[in-house]
Amino acid sequence: MLKSLDPRVNRLNLPEQFEAPMASIEALDQFETYQAFVQLKEGKPFEHAGIVHAPNEEMAFLFAKEQYTRRGMICNALCVVKTESIMVSEITDNGQDVYDSFSGSFSEDDSASFEIFHLLKRGKQHKYIGNVKAKDFEDALLASKQLYPRTKPVYNVWVVRSEDILMSEPEDADLWNTLKEKQYREAIAYKAADKIKAFKEEQA
Repeated sequence: MLKSLDPRVNRLNLPEQFEAPMASIEALDQFETYQAFVQLKEGKPFEHAGIVHAPNEEMAFLFAKEQYTRRGMICNALCVVKTESIMVSEITDNGQDVYDSFSGSFSEDDSASFEIFHLLKRGKQHKYIGNVKAKDFEDALLASKQLYPRTKPVYNVWVVRSEDILMSEPEDADLWNTLKEKQYREAIAYKAADKIKAFKEEQA
């Protein structure tokens, strides 16, 4: 008889011929994930905004713009990077700096460029710290440890190759300035209450 995790199905005493084969998961069965970062104001560091699922980085950029830079959110620039392209350090707690677990000195090999993001408080977002030149991800961590002094413990570090980031250009600023008055960002600009009232009067 057919066996199921659902007792209601088992009570039906169905023959095994009703059992459907398990569907196989294809290589591209679902969209890849991308991490989105926003710069709220010019001169401010980029901050992790969240995740989007997309078929490619261009669509990821578009989805991130729609998801994280609308409805009152001030934005100066946006960038996205495929999740698998981010090297993530271990996560520490109780005031322990994750950099304390890295030993050695970086090689001063400038063959590759890396962007560094720090998590300074559990439950908050990673913030952009700066750029380092290094030979690989591990070397970039050591370079960051030496080049960027810390006044607070860092709980986690994200390292990304600069070439793997899709970044908005300065001329893209108009993406976030559709209307000069920006009334489209304010709910009152839609006059929804007036429209509902007018609709009810028409139906009366």
